[in-house]
Amino acid sequence: MGIKKIVIAPDSFKESMTAKQAAEAVKRGFESVYKGTITYDLVPMADGGEGTTQSLADGLKGTFYEKVVTGPLGQPVTATYAVSGDESTAIIEMAEASGLALVPAEKRDPLKTTTYGTGELIKAALEHDVSKIILGIGGSATNDGGAGMIEALGGLLYDKQGERLALGGAALQDLWQMDLSNLDSRLEQVNVIVACDVDNPLLGSKGASAVYGPQKGATPDMVRQLDQALANFHDVMQVATGKNVKDIPGAGAAGGIGAGLLACLDAKLEPGIDIVLEQTNFAKRVADADIVITGEGKMDSQTIYGKTPIGVAKVAKKNSGATVIAICGTLSNGYEAVFDHGIDAAFSIAQGPCHVEQAIQNGSEYLEATARNIASVIELKK
Repeated sequence: MGIKKIVIAPDSFKESMTAKQAAEAVKRGFESVYKGTITYDLVPMADGGEGTTQSLADGLKGTFYEKVVTGPLGQPVTATYAVSGDESTAIIEMAEASGLALVPAEKRDPLKTTTYGTGELIKAALEHDVSKIILGIGGSATNDGGAGMIEALGGLLYDKQGERLALGGAALQDLWQMDLSNLDSRLEQVNVIVACDVDNPLLGSKGASAVYGPQKGATPDMVRQLDQALANFHDVMQVATGKNVKDIPGAGAAGGIGAGLLACLDAKLEPGIDIVLEQTNFAKRVADADIVITGEGKMDSQTIYGKTPIGVAKVAKKNSGATVIAICGTLSNGYEAVFDHGIDAAFSIAQGPCHVEQAIQNGSEYLEATARNIASVIELKK
């Protein structure tokens, strides 16, 4: 087949391998067959959710920093963010500061949880004089429209009595005035790009509270209360900013933080995988590839909706004639849909029935072995 270059661009295998570790495992498998005869380009991927900071930091030669910030329930948490090697771009995951994983199941309460810590992370990133902030907003525990974030960045929220508003989603029903005159002025010089893979509006049956509130601990009564609170929040924010964003697709993302980001930070909401592909210059790197390897932990009928393997495959097919192969933890119901979206073949690394814990623990070994087998088949066809 005359193979000269292989691009390896997987997502993370959740709880088992980071995207970088998965890429390295695939490379080891291929190298055991093609010994020193091929150029490998490893491009760790993510789609805006968990692992986005790691993948972009790996791709942009970034440096990691830690910051103690306010957690979802007001507790201090140590959050990590990254700055690119050229110091132009900060990469932040909302889940690091305001994530659902930071709240024990029995304490999940979107009436109380706040995005204040996410604002503190953004403020920390501004200290690096970056010109761009990439913010992944997956996995949030919050439903406050980004009100806490706005306060952490210098905004002032008041109730009808002129008192500062309490943190959390429920307090937004008492919001009377929003003062943005002291919002951190450095934000005016920064391009904020938000990795957002949903198109929910802020309010109503398809809005932040109704669709995502229950998974954050909201009862039906709480959903109604939160939706009314967000409606009031938007009305007050519209007066302060002159922007009506409640129906913009993505405004309801991550408990409505999409709305706060759009109105107060003039952010752009983009699909996460598109951001990662652009920032890693993937189109150029894949242009001369003969084979592209991608993958994720689970491939099923939902993979075609903005997930990493499809994003990788589309760019690969557009910019080269490369064969695109997906290697995944498991292949589940409806995965065959990926073959209509640029993926030529898909493989599971599973080696027979086993416990989930065993599969997670041995993921790297299984992935390397599968890659080796695929390389051997390709070698036989040369």
